[in-house]
Amino acid sequence: MPRNTPPFQKTNDRIGAEPPGGLGFEGTGAAGSSKPAEPSKKPAPGLYLTAVPIGNTGDITLRALEILRTVDAVACEDTRNTGRLLSLYGIRASLVPYHEHNADRMRPALLDRIAGGQSVALVSDAGTPLISDPGYKLVREAKARGLMVTSLPGASAALTALQLSGLPSDRFLFAGFPPSKSAARQGFYRDLAAVPATLIFYESAKRLAASLADAAAALGSREAAVGRELTKLFEEVRNGRLDALAAHYAEAGPPKGEIVLVVAPPGPAPAGGGIDLDAALGEALARMSVRDAAAAVAEATGLPRKEVYRRALELSAGSGRPADDGDG
Repeated sequence: MPRNTPPFQKTNDRIGAEPPGGLGFEGTGAAGSSKPAEPSKKPAPGLYLTAVPIGNTGDITLRALEILRTVDAVACEDTRNTGRLLSLYGIRASLVPYHEHNADRMRPALLDRIAGGQSVALVSDAGTPLISDPGYKLVREAKARGLMVTSLPGASAALTALQLSGLPSDRFLFAGFPPSKSAARQGFYRDLAAVPATLIFYESAKRLAASLADAAAALGSREAAVGRELTKLFEEVRNGRLDALAAHYAEAGPPKGEIVLVVAPPGPAPAGGGIDLDAALGEALARMSVRDAAAAVAEATGLPRKEVYRRALELSAGSGRPADDGDG
């Protein structure tokens, strides 16, 4: 997601030249640090999932800097990008490329290093590792081998966009990147239509207008927010209905920067029974069991679950589809 920009510096460049001064962090080469660096304790053998900034490099944590400075190796998507970030803080590290194209080959080597007593930090190009980035299988296999795995939390584009969107944040689903083709993308959005939560997506700028139009067709005219350049000088969060946002970006053209799309959950059932229960159930039954479809529609509409399940059974029987066991 969004790449690094200089810490506490008003610029829209992705990488700056100087780290912030006065952090009180020894041995990083930060400006304003006059106390001599002291040897740091070597981390215990294990895998350290280390968050890095999504835009402003001042958003890295002191704990992350310490780990990156002292581990035996840093596994990263792009050694050039990570190397530039570390150089801002005077950190020299052994960088090992780990990305989707070499993961199957590199994973056993990294796990063997940890099993042999080394410490390895895993970073993505920006933000929190494993959030739409490589790493899931590495963590899973490390845990299966009984190796220590821990997380150093920090910046996340998805959570930053959710905070800034003004949309409900008590329940949300991060759904990653929608498909690139329109038909598949509409089906992708339809599959999420009944989810009773705010939805978060990453999207490319060039596909944004078309993706918003497909979302509006599949999800209806819901409230949404488009975040870009998060934590950077030209940070922008534009709110509006999906169809209105689609029209705006179709006219204005692709925006600059990395994009996070946040979409409001389905609204409550309108007063007076305005919800089209049969239509909602018909859509859900096309991809779910009777029980799951009834549960999803009841949650999304606020209607009583038994009433929805009863109607789902009737629709299912009328279609010749076998009903689920149980009474809902």
